[in-house]
Amino acid sequence: MKRALLALLATAIAMPIASCGRGVEGAPDLREPGSSTGGASAAALTGEPASEGPAGRGNAAPAASPATSPPAASAAPSPADPGNARPAASASPSPQPGVTPAVELFDAHIHYSQDAWPQYSPERAVEILRAAGIRKALVSSTPDSGTQRLYSVAPDLVVPMLRPYRSRDDIGAWTRDPTVVAYVQGAFRRGVHRGIGEFHIVPGDSATPVVRALVALAIREDLWLHAHADEHAVAELARSDRQAKVLWAHAGLSSTADAVRTVLDAHPNVVAELALRGDVMLGQTIDPAWRDLFLRHPDRFMVGTDTWVPSRWTDVVSGHERTRAWLAQLPPEVAARLASGNAERLFATPR
Repeated sequence: MKRALLALLATAIAMPIASCGRGVEGAPDLREPGSSTGGASAAALTGEPASEGPAGRGNAAPAASPATSPPAASAAPSPADPGNARPAASASPSPQPGVTPAVELFDAHIHYSQDAWPQYSPERAVEILRAAGIRKALVSSTPDSGTQRLYSVAPDLVVPMLRPYRSRDDIGAWTRDPTVVAYVQGAFRRGVHRGIGEFHIVPGDSATPVVRALVALAIREDLWLHAHADEHAVAELARSDRQAKVLWAHAGLSSTADAVRTVLDAHPNVVAELALRGDVMLGQTIDPAWRDLFLRHPDRFMVGTDTWVPSRWTDVVSGHERTRAWLAQLPPEVAARLASGNAERLFATPR
């Protein structure tokens, strides 16, 4: 009898221990089947909202269960700890794992202009880009010699673009300065520069002789036009010649997702990059309007940074941690296109 009571007591003690063990080893994999090879889930393709974003680092693992999370774990990300790969604690599923923290990006908006040279050598600038997981970058600079300096250090990384600016003084006046055309024609290097820009235009500028001359040059040489413009000015540029290929900087910067959709629906010769578009995220979750737009036009968007002033170089790495956070909330094949696939297809190979 005593032995039977002892055996019964041992069994009662062992049951919760065994149960906890199964909770750790048998935790459900919340990823849809095939997601590791690029397959999208039905929920992701139909816009089923995710309950919580990854912890600001594009973490593709499911959220940890209470049984496996440390007591101090928090559902909010720690800005001071970008290298922490631990998923946020949550009782709800994480977003669909489109992109992992190690994924490389094609950044469609980098400048290495003269004001950055005293603080960042070409080698240091390239080091920052690589540290951010950037495999290639569209680089334009004021003046163009900045781009050429980076290109000479890292031709595998830098995809040169030619700005029509000799100095910052050209930004507001270039569209009405006929000497700009001669400058661009002289500075252009066939087989090196892949586009003209980034340049700034407002409504009405596309009708000026200067802009028309550069559009003609771009069409003749199969170059992209990287335009910083609102939705009205970029539509005018796209309509000015349907053969023109337009890369819309910042997707308008302050243009709404609905306005961006209207432009892309109407103008098949326009694609957009998302530098400085912090509104793609609402807290830790991708904005539903932007998510729907990315699913509607998965081949028309690229990611970007915009190092328009020297201080922006300190944000390149952390900025792309945030990029990966919202990319991870898209279907895997869509995330891959935005991360690098679209830009690789359109820019990486000289024509």
